[in-house]
Amino acid sequence: MTAASTSSNAATSSSAPIADAAFDPQADTAVLLIDVQESFRHRPYWDLAGFQRFMDRSNALLIGAAARGLPIIRILHTDGPATPENPFSLVSGHVRPMAELAPVPIAAEFLKRRHSALVGTGLSIWLTEHGIRRLIIAGIRTEQCCETTARHASDEGWTVDYVTEATHSFPIRHASGVVVDLDQIKLRTEVALQDRFAQIVSVEQALARAGQREAVPA
Repeated sequence: MTAASTSSNAATSSSAPIADAAFDPQADTAVLLIDVQESFRHRPYWDLAGFQRFMDRSNALLIGAAARGLPIIRILHTDGPATPENPFSLVSGHVRPMAELAPVPIAAEFLKRRHSALVGTGLSIWLTEHGIRRLIIAGIRTEQCCETTARHASDEGWTVDYVTEATHSFPIRHASGVVVDLDQIKLRTEVALQDRFAQIVSVEQALARAGQREAVPA
């Protein structure tokens, strides 16, 4: 786990407590903000289509969560060769939050190397220690790390609210040559997750549901 704060500029490999990330200790819902990092701007598939809408909805979620005292957990991704040319390498300087994100308190930050934010990060331990039972998932990419984390979290027993409008991705070319656009990717993800691994909700619905305490099994 890495330290984080509202002024964090880059991920590090050190471990330290978070001093300025106040949240309601009674909250049983947390926001997972997954891979909203500058690395993506330096990939050849970077595309602005839908990005501003995604950022607007993500910031509405973050600001609303902070106002309600919900812990906001930032996940950043690193992999590949440790070279400046690789934007997902720590030495590139791009493994840091996107500049457009609202400056909200961050309860914790984790650096992941797999698609699921729960693999090899210590995130599951943090969530359990803090009594978190519901997760609100947002970030990049819709069908990849966000969806994988949602499936994994559901299988591990968390209630998952998937805020598709606060996720983002990029067109993907199928082996047949057909290009699957952003709207199609989001629709496919919703169909795969709904009522099996997550509830598909809007920003407003996610925040409203966060006020509904999860029943603790006897």
